[in-house]
Amino acid sequence: MSEVKAEILTIGDEILFGQIVDTNSQWISTELAAAGVRVVRKTSIGDKREEILQALTEATSRVQLVLVTGGLGPTSDDLTKPCLAEFYGASLELSQDALNDVTEFFKSRGRELTELNKKQAELPSNCKRLPNKNGTAPGMWFDENGVVVVSMPGVPHEMKAMVTNEVLPRIRERFVLPVIHHSIVRTAGIGESFLADLIAPWEKALPKHIKLAYLPSLGMVKLRLTAVGADEVVLKKEADEEIKKLLPLIGEYVYSLDNQNLEEVVGHMLKERNLTLSIAESCTGGYLSHLVTSVPGSSDYFLGSMIPYAYEIKMRQLGVKPATLEKYGAVSEETISEMAAMVRSRFSTDVGVATSGIAGPGGATAEKPVGTVWIAYSDKHRTVTKKLQLSKNRILNIQMASVAVLNLIRKNLP
Repeated sequence: MSEVKAEILTIGDEILFGQIVDTNSQWISTELAAAGVRVVRKTSIGDKREEILQALTEATSRVQLVLVTGGLGPTSDDLTKPCLAEFYGASLELSQDALNDVTEFFKSRGRELTELNKKQAELPSNCKRLPNKNGTAPGMWFDENGVVVVSMPGVPHEMKAMVTNEVLPRIRERFVLPVIHHSIVRTAGIGESFLADLIAPWEKALPKHIKLAYLPSLGMVKLRLTAVGADEVVLKKEADEEIKKLLPLIGEYVYSLDNQNLEEVVGHMLKERNLTLSIAESCTGGYLSHLVTSVPGSSDYFLGSMIPYAYEIKMRQLGVKPATLEKYGAVSEETISEMAAMVRSRFSTDVGVATSGIAGPGGATAEKPVGTVWIAYSDKHRTVTKKLQLSKNRILNIQMASVAVLNLIRKNLP
């Protein structure tokens, strides 16, 4: 069974100017991967005839399947359709079926069909029309010289419906597709390079049809195992066996073997143990509370938070001892210990956590440079602290510190 490779072309100056974000390619890639098609390249092209034709020439020389989005409107700057006609040496002809669809679309909305809108029904003579139930621009399916090219609207909801209802069924009929199975191992508290060193012997021993990818994000690394073959059940079993070999090596860092994010995992742990949580966050300014409350049902375990940013609030409202702040400063192990313990006491929760640090760009000293952050966890049995040395970027520091606190909770819950 040969691998089917695909390339995605997104057309539109607005993408290259940064005026819109190309979410279409990401969604299409996910759907193709689930169907057994491997996307090998994504290209964004402006509304220029020469660039569109060149991109089509290059893509059709590399892969068996090319999916194009955008540039199908009725105005002069929408060039995808005439370029496809030119690329295939075809003429644009009025499709009665397409005209009926466009007419009905406008009629159902009480709008008049203009001559400009009628041009939407003109299609290259060698394409198969793909109906668009959510818009006026039909899709186009070309199949020549062993390569399929599919053109779809750039409007996301129109494109998604067309992929689901028209394109994927045709792809499954046209190609003999392998099964692609993905397994995810989510880790926190270890960097990508350290993780790679730790699991290097395991990775080298993976079967040839199972590939490993490292997907790092702020404070976390996802490991993705991709298995390719003919049988989904067999592939899943093989991937599960490899994960069983992996867990003894990195078990302390693994927080999920599915699509749960860290805040969801922590929330589930708190709920399962019938424990409550409160937060005192200084340098993170509410971002940690935002992550916690983004989980549906968080009101079952999260009671509330404080943002004691100033010294006076740390003392007067939270209850940190003035002597502690005076002697050690706000960014210190001593202060963060009191913050976590005091917020737990103030809110009468089972667990209290806290953050305090120098997010930047100002406020640093030689002893405490930008990125110095202390975090703490407190329950009735103990208080655990950790010093982080993060980046020079304020926003990254806020985000990474918040993730580190979630991981501290995960590792220390009774």
